[in-house]
Amino acid sequence: MKIFHQLNWFFRQQWRQYFGGVLALVLVAICNVIPARVVGQVVDAISTHRITGQWLTFMILIMLVAAACQYLLRFAWQKLIYGSSYVLERQLRGRLFNHYLRMDPTFYQKWRIGDLMAHATNDVEAVREVASYGILTLADSLITGGSMIIAMGMFVNWRLTVLTLVPLPLLVLLANRLGNKIHDAYSTAQAAFGDLNNKTQESISGMRVLKALGDEQADQQDFRRYVDRAYQTNKRAYFWDALFNPATTLIMGLAYIIAIGVGGLMVNQHQITIGQLVTMMTYLGELVWPLFAIGTLFNTLERGRASYDRIEKLLAEENQWQPGTAQSQLAFPSQLKVDLDKFAYQGHGKPVLENVHFQVKPGEMVGIVGPTGSGKSTLLRLLVRDFDNYHGKITFGNQEIRQIPHDQYLTQLSYVPQTNFLFSTSIQDNLRFANVQAPFAQVEQSATQAAIADDIQQMPQQYQTQVGQQGMSLSGGQKQRVAIGRALLKAAPLLILDDPLSAVDAQTATLIERNLQDHHDQSVVMVTSRLSTVQHADWVIVMDHGTIVQQGAPHQLATEPGWFKETLAVQERRQRLEADLNE
Repeated sequence: MKIFHQLNWFFRQQWRQYFGGVLALVLVAICNVIPARVVGQVVDAISTHRITGQWLTFMILIMLVAAACQYLLRFAWQKLIYGSSYVLERQLRGRLFNHYLRMDPTFYQKWRIGDLMAHATNDVEAVREVASYGILTLADSLITGGSMIIAMGMFVNWRLTVLTLVPLPLLVLLANRLGNKIHDAYSTAQAAFGDLNNKTQESISGMRVLKALGDEQADQQDFRRYVDRAYQTNKRAYFWDALFNPATTLIMGLAYIIAIGVGGLMVNQHQITIGQLVTMMTYLGELVWPLFAIGTLFNTLERGRASYDRIEKLLAEENQWQPGTAQSQLAFPSQLKVDLDKFAYQGHGKPVLENVHFQVKPGEMVGIVGPTGSGKSTLLRLLVRDFDNYHGKITFGNQEIRQIPHDQYLTQLSYVPQTNFLFSTSIQDNLRFANVQAPFAQVEQSATQAAIADDIQQMPQQYQTQVGQQGMSLSGGQKQRVAIGRALLKAAPLLILDDPLSAVDAQTATLIERNLQDHHDQSVVMVTSRLSTVQHADWVIVMDHGTIVQQGAPHQLATEPGWFKETLAVQERRQRLEADLNE
């Protein structure tokens, strides 16, 4: 019953609906007492030859009225109790989704997507069952069972009632023994379901890679292992659950034997009438549902408790962002200044960034280049506050960014990550994702600046073209340019680009670079592997092994010995060779 205590906050919130639903159940139970009592009286009237047509019509009318009342009251409790449970489902899903939005990247490194999906679907559904079917079975079994027992004692014989109920305590002992086993089994089954979700999501997302490598058969065998584990854990959970209902049937069978045996003797001894025995058997038949309900109740409660424990564990996770305490507004135009002493990923002792110091003045474009693995993208992730656990200080608008409320800071920047993500909607909606009220003229302008407008015009539905799951209907270069257009349309003071032109040809990249230079009201920090991209930047930073090894104006670095000069010469030779081959 611990789950009811855990959901106490919700029951207090919806107490009127649940009170009305339970009241309707009480009235249903009262109505349920009437037919058995009427049948017993009719049987006695028949056996003593006292029945009349008028009296029988009256008895039938009473049963019809009771049936009509039951119909209306059953509708009432279903609407009130089940309707309230869907409020709980909506609230839990909303809390989970809001929690997902608030969490930092370390959370998503710890929790896999399949697990998060399982929490928001399967686990929430199991908890909702507690607030609907669980409340119904608990209340109905107690109310119906209690009313039947009281009616048996009042209208039949209290000694026979007590003897008939002797086997019922066995049900409590059985429920106590099996309850913990059912809970543990369902916890394991839910975890296996999460693992299966993860595997399914991973395989579908990587389907093109699997096919390209011809690895479908191996992945299929791996998938079967996850399915088999989910099957075995659910099979074990249902094994423990299946032990309860047959035991309930056995206990009810013992109660029937006592009722028939002892009740028959009492009829012969004229302690009760044949009609009362019929009434007794009818009431005993009405007890079958409460007893079976108790069996399914423990199943529902233990499954719901296991799921709610998983949800609470997830919601208890805290993000690693430092809470902003700055009260003053950011100064505009804003200067970005980086004084980073050291940063290491959580769980890794070795720093990935050390002694990184530079500044970006308002309206400047700063390029960051360097060999693979030099820490360029990691530096950008600190600028967008993916991580706050670094030594040093990063200021924007004369305020340390960790002191600025996270939501407020993110409104001041636009970010194009290295891995572009497009939503399964139209190109237009993707472009104005961060500025949904932007007029169509601004959408077109941002598309033009990102050099994607001509491509869009050639599509059958133009800006209303659906991009598909993660933009699968677009090429890599088109996805990059849509992402750039989306960032430009936001028009934030700080634009951060992580190798945004890696899939774009040199001519198109040059056009986009010129368009970026026209944004004099925006500061731009851009990581790139193509050095021609930063030829017109105001400042260039060269990184290697997590630190700055060179920095200066592009023309200055092009003449100084070092990585920039050497790599630029190699790339220029490659471009000339490609141009000669194309002629």
